[in-house]
Amino acid sequence: MIAGAQGGAAQAGHVEQMLLQVAPGRFDAYENLLASLAEGQVWMLLWHGSSGAPDAQYGTMEIDGYGYAPCFTSPRELAASGWNREHEVVSGRDIARTLYPDRSGLWLNPHAAGGGIGVPWADLRRIAVGLDLLPAGPLQIGEPSLQMPQFYALLAQAAHRTSAVRALRQAWVQPVLGEPYLAIGVELYEGAGQAVESVRLMMQQAVGGVPDGVAVSTVAMADPYDPVALWMRTFGRPFFDR
Repeated sequence: MIAGAQGGAAQAGHVEQMLLQVAPGRFDAYENLLASLAEGQVWMLLWHGSSGAPDAQYGTMEIDGYGYAPCFTSPRELAASGWNREHEVVSGRDIARTLYPDRSGLWLNPHAAGGGIGVPWADLRRIAVGLDLLPAGPLQIGEPSLQMPQFYALLAQAAHRTSAVRALRQAWVQPVLGEPYLAIGVELYEGAGQAVESVRLMMQQAVGGVPDGVAVSTVAMADPYDPVALWMRTFGRPFFDR
């Protein structure tokens, strides 16, 4: 007996309802699906071993060169698939935390008509970290065109006083849902708690120069999974470099 089975079954039903609403261009419906997954459960296919065993291994599949772990959204879908090996019931957040560091996505109901729906690893990362904390993709990322001399002057002064900061980059980010924002990529000499706090104070000293209506967010350049940091490492030249 799985604790909270009734709640899990209810969430499974909600995941399947959201799944039916997903369609090309319906990014709002896709966001609702991610939110349901974050609170729900999935039935993972085990290619080897049994649930909880040290040798348990999830199934894998490849779509367009990207890896995914197949799963089902309910016991009903599990039965309909004809899967005759073991499976494991996992919360959406837990499977997201397990898969995204290996850049593996999650494929929902691959047996269904149309082949099911895939959730890329970048969206699993959003589920693991918090959907409200990371922007909804796909992201349009480019060089900022806003003129904010007061902000950059204050930021440069604050950065010179913040010894933990090695370099700063910038990008203009337009999420598929939500308002665009200016991302400041922060490269640190080391990422200990004291250094992170010093960056928070640095931004606090500069944010007074941001025009009304412009959102600003910081991005850790050391994060190997952040798509904005990846863009800035590839295309963005530092505007502050100690």
